[in-house]
Amino acid sequence: MNRPPHPVLSVLFALPLYALLVLLGTISLVWNLIAMLLYPVLPVETGRKLGRSVIARAYRFFWAAASASGMMRIDASCLDALRDERGLIFVANHPTMLDALMLVARLPRSACIMKADLMRNIFLGAGARLARYIRNDSARTMVRLAVDDLKNGGQLVIFPEGTRTVTPPLNAFRPGVTLIAKLSQAPIQTVFIDTDSPYLAKGWPLWRVPPFPIVFTLRLGQRFAPTQDSDALLRQIEQYFRQSMEQRAPDAQPACQTSRAPTLS
Repeated sequence: MNRPPHPVLSVLFALPLYALLVLLGTISLVWNLIAMLLYPVLPVETGRKLGRSVIARAYRFFWAAASASGMMRIDASCLDALRDERGLIFVANHPTMLDALMLVARLPRSACIMKADLMRNIFLGAGARLARYIRNDSARTMVRLAVDDLKNGGQLVIFPEGTRTVTPPLNAFRPGVTLIAKLSQAPIQTVFIDTDSPYLAKGWPLWRVPPFPIVFTLRLGQRFAPTQDSDALLRQIEQYFRQSMEQRAPDAQPACQTSRAPTLS
């Protein structure tokens, strides 16, 4: 009969994971201190491009280190073909706290919609402000800034569940993303984040040791064109996510084999 490892052994096995978290925190803190100095002096467009590029490179370095350590296995390569496409919205499910890091690492043009209190976080705030990430405390301002960014050729990463998944496979979607698509005339590219790991899911503390390795796979789904009825489109996309996540066969191939997934209008 297999017994779970002794708690002390579990912690020892997890030391590389804790080292990765320290690395991530150190990178974030150092860049945010630099960004704090750059924000008041750089022009808006220069700050936006530099901020997003540095964040993408920093997170990509973190994921490379995580893969090299053997603690994590990440395949997000299907996003690479879309990294330079202008005016595109990425919509994904939200199983863990690490989801945004995976998408932004591959999409250096992208902005995230963030909780307002994270803009004051010492590890995230200054860098997010320099990159002109978008606060969610005012719905009207959030929509306006997102539309302006997309019309200027940016990309938007958004998790319409609003928080990490509480009721698998998916929380109910919150409004906003399809209205942004309608006003900006930006298509919505769906992205599925697959993982068997409970690590940093809702209610999982940062320090708690998960089973190893932690595996994440990103795959592209259908692309949806904006419509005049944004509420109906939101329901359609949510239903598409639910059906795809509930019915996907274990041996299904990732939908990353072409540079652009099919468009649904």
